[in-house]
Amino acid sequence: QSELMASGGGSVQAGGSLRLSCTASGRAFEGYIWGWFRQAPGKKREFVARINWPGETTAYADDVKDRFTITRDNSKTTVYLQMNALKAEDTAVYFCASAPIGTNDPGQYAYWGPGTQVTVSS
Repeated sequence: QSELMASGGGSVQAGGSLRLSCTASGRAFEGYIWGWFRQAPGKKREFVARINWPGETTAYADDVKDRFTITRDNSKTTVYLQMNALKAEDTAVYFCASAPIGTNDPGQYAYWGPGTQVTVSS
């Protein structure tokens, strides 16, 4: 049994920053790819960022590149998403997930956390 728990969401004004955290228990951490996804109301869940094991390779969606940074602390089984220069269009529920392979396809991620709301006001 694996559990993921995301935290750190909240409300911020445009241009501000937030840091999301996702902590894993169980077997879904070591050796796994970790990703962040987001889903805005009425839209499909979309890829935001991912990081490999043990953490030297990352990938980002084009619209968050240079603003968001994904890192992982393997000693704490935690993955972070530092979000800077936030925009109103970043408003969404953010989910962390893990997968055995490197992919941007949410359908390939086997383990999901419950999501955390990020609201950016302009």
